[in-house]
Amino acid sequence: MTLLEYILLAASSLFIIIDPIALIPAFLAMTPHDTPAQRIRMARLACWVAAGVLVFFTLIGEGLFRLFGITMSAFKIAGSIILLLVALDMLRARRSPVHETIEETDAGAAKDDIAITPLAVPMLAGPGAISTTILLRTQAKGLPQEIALLGCIAAVCAVSYVILRLASQGAGWISPIAMKIATRIMGLLLAAVAVQFILDAIAEQKGRLF
Repeated sequence: MTLLEYILLAASSLFIIIDPIALIPAFLAMTPHDTPAQRIRMARLACWVAAGVLVFFTLIGEGLFRLFGITMSAFKIAGSIILLLVALDMLRARRSPVHETIEETDAGAAKDDIAITPLAVPMLAGPGAISTTILLRTQAKGLPQEIALLGCIAAVCAVSYVILRLASQGAGWISPIAMKIATRIMGLLLAAVAVQFILDAIAEQKGRLF
């Protein structure tokens, strides 16, 4: 896989799994009494925290699994199943409970400041996003691709901030039909990525056995 191909895979996978566009309704529902400036501040802090969490797990995730005796092939399959569950919900044009539960959203609505929880974790940097970054790290071939992955995390979090910042002024500019169509298309792409990760893990395991 070339560097450009890897960047396209990493950026698209991360954007699809974080899915900031589908996060907009929950973000607005949790901040009904906040001013646009307050919403923008929370969105900015949440994206910084989410980027930090994802970078942290990207750097230490593989070593952590070795410490617990978990093979990367096993994690690839487990992580891919999480991605597949998210993708199936996206194909039904709804945000997956893997991102956040209804209880977490309701709890967020009762908080004065939702920036760190639940907006940053788990809505932006949830189990699916963390699994994706670790899986992408295992796919990286050499230092340039590893650096590119960190850049993709920063870029996707920056784009997520821009989307949430625009939504802070009100989400009337978003067509619900267009959002559902985009969600279904991204869900299909994410399902393909998840299946590819599973096939890669099976191929690696076969290579070790034979």
